[in-house]
This record gives sequence, C-alpha cells and structure tokens, in this order.
Amino acid sequence: MASYCMTVARLQLALGTGAKRFHVSAVFSSKAKVAMSRFEPGSSIGYEKMHENINIVRRRLSRPLTLSEKIVYGHLDDPVGQEIDRGRTYLRLHPDRVAMQDATAQMAMLQFISSGLPKMAVPSTIHCDHLIEAQMGGTQDLQRAKELNEEVYNFLATAAAKYGVGFWKPGSGIIHQIILENYAYPGVMLIGTDSHTPNGGGLGGICIGVGGADAVDVMAGIPWELKCPKVIGVRLTGTLAGWTSPKDVILKVAGILTVKGGTGAIVEYHGPGVDSISCTGMATICNMGAEIGATTSVFPYNHRMKTYLEKTGRGEIVSVADEFKEDLVPDKGCEYDQVIEINLSELKPHINGPFTPDLAHPVSEIGAIAKKSGWPLEVKVGLIGSCTNSSYEDMGRSASLAKQALDKGMKCKAQFTVTPGSEQIRATIERDGYAKILSDVGGVVLANACGPCIGQWDRRDVKKGEKNTIVTSFNRNFTARNDANPATHAFVTSPEIVTALALAGTLSFNPETDYLTAPSGEKFKLQPPSGDELPSRDFDPGQDTYQHPPAESGSVKVDVNPSSNRLELLTPFDKWNGKDLENMRVLIKVKGKCTTDHISAAGPWLKFRGHLDNISNNLLIGAVNIENDAVNKVKNQLIGEYGGVPDVARFYKANGVNWVVVGDENYGEGSSREHAALEPRHLGGRAIIVKNFARIHETNLKKQGLLPLTFADPSDYDKIRPDDKISIIGLKSFAPGKPLTAVIKHCDGSEEYISLNHTFNETQIEWFKAGSALNRMKELQ
Repeated sequence: MASYCMTVARLQLALGTGAKRFHVSAVFSSKAKVAMSRFEPGSSIGYEKMHENINIVRRRLSRPLTLSEKIVYGHLDDPVGQEIDRGRTYLRLHPDRVAMQDATAQMAMLQFISSGLPKMAVPSTIHCDHLIEAQMGGTQDLQRAKELNEEVYNFLATAAAKYGVGFWKPGSGIIHQIILENYAYPGVMLIGTDSHTPNGGGLGGICIGVGGADAVDVMAGIPWELKCPKVIGVRLTGTLAGWTSPKDVILKVAGILTVKGGTGAIVEYHGPGVDSISCTGMATICNMGAEIGATTSVFPYNHRMKTYLEKTGRGEIVSVADEFKEDLVPDKGCEYDQVIEINLSELKPHINGPFTPDLAHPVSEIGAIAKKSGWPLEVKVGLIGSCTNSSYEDMGRSASLAKQALDKGMKCKAQFTVTPGSEQIRATIERDGYAKILSDVGGVVLANACGPCIGQWDRRDVKKGEKNTIVTSFNRNFTARNDANPATHAFVTSPEIVTALALAGTLSFNPETDYLTAPSGEKFKLQPPSGDELPSRDFDPGQDTYQHPPAESGSVKVDVNPSSNRLELLTPFDKWNGKDLENMRVLIKVKGKCTTDHISAAGPWLKFRGHLDNISNNLLIGAVNIENDAVNKVKNQLIGEYGGVPDVARFYKANGVNWVVVGDENYGEGSSREHAALEPRHLGGRAIIVKNFARIHETNLKKQGLLPLTFADPSDYDKIRPDDKISIIGLKSFAPGKPLTAVIKHCDGSEEYISLNHTFNETQIEWFKAGSALNRMKELQ
C-alpha cells in the first residue's frame, strides 16, 4: 500500500491536482485501492503482479511468449491452475477497466441496475458520442442532440453518479480517442462496449470490444471469460513514406485476411517497421482490426508511445512502464499461429470497398476497377475523421493538402466533412490553424462525435436509391451504413486520400501521378502530405466535459419514466424449462452477409437503444430473405401472409410459438451491439443456426440465453426450407464439446436429422439454463 500511495503521489505531482485530461481519482477507484491486482496505470504493484503472472505461465508452458500472451495471461484469475491452449480453452480474466459509449451504455447500465449491485468493482467510464446526428455543423448539431436526448443523457449521468462511473458529456469526443488520451497505457487490459475498442492497442494495451452483459460481469468484479486467442503476427519492415499512411497497413491486412480471417485471434504487429509509425497511427491500425474479426490488435511498447504518453500528461506512466519493458514486448523466439510480412517501403496507398471493408484496391487502380465494375466515379462526399482517423497527425496531413489547393485558388469539388476525434483535438487544430484551412477548402467541421461513420448523418444531397460514391477515412462501409441509402458506394481509405479525392471529385484521380487543374487553368501536382505527429506546444484541452462520480452517492436518484419511449427497465428472460426445443418455426433464412447492422440497424434507431421493446421493431429488417431476395418480408407460417420480420416474430411470440434464425457465413460481424442478441430473445427466438459466427455476436447470444449453433456440415444450410419446423434435441445432456441434434420437419411430412456444433463451456451452459447470464449472476448472489 505504501508503494501504491507513492505512485499516486508521483502522478499527482507530475500532473497537478487540477489536471483535466487524466483523472487520477477516476483511475484509482476505491475498489482499486483495496484490490491493486487490477493493474492500475502507473502502479508498480500492478506491473509487478502482471510480471509475476507472466513468469508463472512462462514456466508452465516452457516457451517464449508473444506480447499478446503476456498481457492476457498477466491478467489471469488463476495463473497457476488455468488451462491454456490457444484457440480452445476459455480463460478467466480480470480486466483493469471498462468503457461504454452512450448507445450501448444504456443497456449495460440497465443490466447493472438489474443486478442489484451497489457500485462498480473496477474503474469505468461512459462516453456520449453516438447520439449526435450530423446535420448543420458542430455547434448546432451538438445543441440539437442535447435537446433531443436530454432524457437519455440525464439517465446516463445520474446512473454514472449513482454507481461510481466517470461520465464524459456530449461534445467530449469519440470514446476511443478519449480512451487513448486518458486511460489506455502499455499492458492495460480494457474492455469496451464498442467493437473498435482495440484502438487502445496503439498504446500497447489489450483492449477488447464486448457486449454490455460482458461489461456487467467485469463491473461486478466477476472473472471475465474469453476463449484463449490465437495470435497472428504481422511483421513490419521498411519505413512509411510519401502518400502511404498507417491506414494503408490495415487496409492491406484486411485484403489479405478478409472480414473473418482474424476471428478468434489477436493480431500482433512487430518488427523493425513498427518504429516508423506514430502512436496514433498504430491506434488507427488496431482500430480497424475489428473489420477482420480479430479479438483485438496490439503493438509493442516503444519510444512513440512514450512520446504520446508524455504529451498527454502521463509521463509518470512512462517511468514505471520502462521498469517493466520486457513484459511489454514479445519474447525473442515466440511463435505465432500465422505470420504476415509487410514491407512498408513497398506498401502503396489503398482504398477498400464498396460494401465491405476487405475489398482492397491500390489507389492507382481504383479508377479503372470502378469503371469496369459500373461503380459511380464521381465522388459526391469526402469525409475525414471518425474514431479510426481523427488524430492531430491525421488532421495536419489532410490540412497540408488542403493548403496546397488553397494556394492555387482551388476548393474541393466534392462535399467535404471533418470530424474531430475529441474536444482536445478540436481545440488544438483550431488553435493551430488546421481547422480554418480545412474549412476554407470547403470542409464542414462536425461535432466531436461518431456522426456519419455510424449512420448519424442527415444526408440530403442524394435521394434514397440514387447510385453515388462517397469516400471516408472511417472503418466500416457496409451497405447503407453511413447514410441509410443502399445504393451508396462507400469506400474507406486514409484521410489524406479522402482529401485528395474530394479535391479532384473523382475516384479515377491518383495523387501520386495525376495533376489537378486550378481555376486559373494551371495544372499542378499535389506534393505528398506532411504533418506533425503531435503539436509542438501542449494540447489545448478545450472545454472541460468530464463529470467525476461523487464520493457519496446515496442521495442520487436514477429515474426511468414508465411511459418513456426511450428507456425501459428490463424484465428477466424466462428460464429454460428443462425440455428439448420442439417444432420451432424458421423466422427467416438469411441469404449472404448478415452483420449486426442487418440484425439491429443503427442510424435513426439509436434513439431506442435504452428501450428493448421499441428497438426490437428493427429486428433483422436489413437481412435478405433467401425465399424472395427481399428485405423485411417473410412469410407468417401460421396465417400464410407476408409481413415484416419483427411483426411476424411478435405474432409467433403472442401465439406461444418459438422460432429460429438460419444464417450464412460470419453471421453477426461488425458492431459489438448486444441489441442484435437481446432483440431475438425478447421476441421469442431460441436459437440462431448458421455456418459460422463472428466472435462478439456469438458471445452476446449466449449471454442472453439463446443457442448460437453451427452446422457440423455447412452444406446442411441448404436442407432447411423457410416453411420447415425445427426441433433441437439433446438439451438434457447439453455439455461442452458434445454436438446437439436438429430435426428438420418438412411440410411434406419428411424429416431430416443434422448435427449442430456449439462452443459452450460449463459456465455458459448455466447461462442458458438460467435464461441469461444476468439471471445466473443473480442466482449466485
């Protein structure tokens, strides 16, 4: 404890008691002061405990460890007894902290309230970034969001105060940028209720996206379960230069691994090329690792991270991390399950899309490919920013290109929007002149929020159904994700390439070789982008947007209006009745890609994220029905009429009929949103049967008492017809590693038996029997 007090004193001395951007009291919660095994930043006790665990595991396994293994195994609940087998066993872990964005925090906090626990067991924060719609510009949009979402913001603020959670108000910035600026550090294990939580890997942490129910486990102090990840090594050589940016690394990797190639694995970057990438550039790479299905991504501790920590007021962490540096880099001779080699000196600028983030193209070829494919060449809108690319360096490099155009009297031919990642970034780029340059070239600076990246965009320049092209520096480009228009061809690339294409107004422009024409008629070529990694002066923190929880919260009242259409207290799901699931209807047999956006759309539906019954009206409305190639049109087998997916689900539930969903490959890829699991459970679903699952969604389904099952023979997908009845038998002897059997009953009276696999362990089977993980938690209290 003396060592702990010394560490806190050192941090306070270094940061000053009034430091706004690193909240010592928020980091060292009362629980953490008692249980320093939580590995808090700057705590030599925490790093010592992690070091001790690593040595125990290394002796047990008798082999060198990857960096990923060091951090993950360093957080084991029982390093002596834990069975460790990459890709097979489930680990019981103690993450250091939890972060929640406002759209997912509503359900996470409602579940925590339902648990009956009085306070968080680990430091936790809520970040208001998802509910701000891009419409007019930053100031106006923020004010409008505060008015429209007052009820939700009040609920989150009071719930945070009541249960000991830090609260970042609307306008503070995007969750992942705030975490990087304040809470991530080398060796941390952090879970966040957003799929792009891996952004923190840019600071050497294991940061993992999860559903709200997982967050509740950690906030309750219960060991958190994670299937022991495999480790994919990406060895970087050479040096980034010219038009090539950190974003191009992950765009290239996505093209190699595809949207499911990283499933069940941590992607670990290493090699001499790492040192040519800035800390925020490493964060960009880790952030978009979510698009390959990876559990998370991470970089080894190096001088770039030290510089970033010092510049963001956390120099004391550097001195402690340096003492334990060997635990924050991979062991020599460690083995990876797969290795990818990328020479940064040879890497060319990339652009991925449309409609999927793994369709990779060199920028030099995209014009010809688009023309051949019939994709619109005209760029209607260029959008820079988002949690993936909104750092000071990103904005500076984009501004360097905009300045060249302005010097020639030229502005963007396409519409152009700029989303700062945080209030600190906004204030600093405004002070240093970048914001003015980007505005002068035609850019509209939006609020410090997610905005168009998640579909919070009131777009009015094209009609729904009108074919068009947009280019973004975002991470995800699924059909209709950004603007609710399924005909929008969205491409993801670096902020620099977005800026260049917005200036040119066409996909066929290659900034490395092509010329722009100034209003004077002069032809000129853009010089490669340049920009400082970090500001020469300190960051400008901007407005103080943080609310620290009070020391005493007994008098704090959390109100949920029973008549609200935005918030609804949860009712526990029913327990398993001990019988096999008989004669279930097929609600929908999904054809092709089915992301969490297809299962539970975002955009205008975000306002119902705290009201399970209302948001369930978007269940699977974006999924394609194999029967008719239509969306949101399925046959109600009880009455023989077609209706919307949620309407038919409600009809079945009202008539006591259980149902299943049948799906294709990588079902549930994309966002971590647990609503995609809560909604089918709420409307009477019992099982989701697919060829294979995305990691987070499979876990979310288990947490809510559903059965995520996979065809033992993927071709059995073809045996199921939309009018079949399905029984799942063998549940009385439900056990880890033991397949279940489905009986497919066709309407002609014939039956077929198929084998269904699952990944449930003993603990997860108890969730199913109890009706949900939350129900099981209550049983154990």
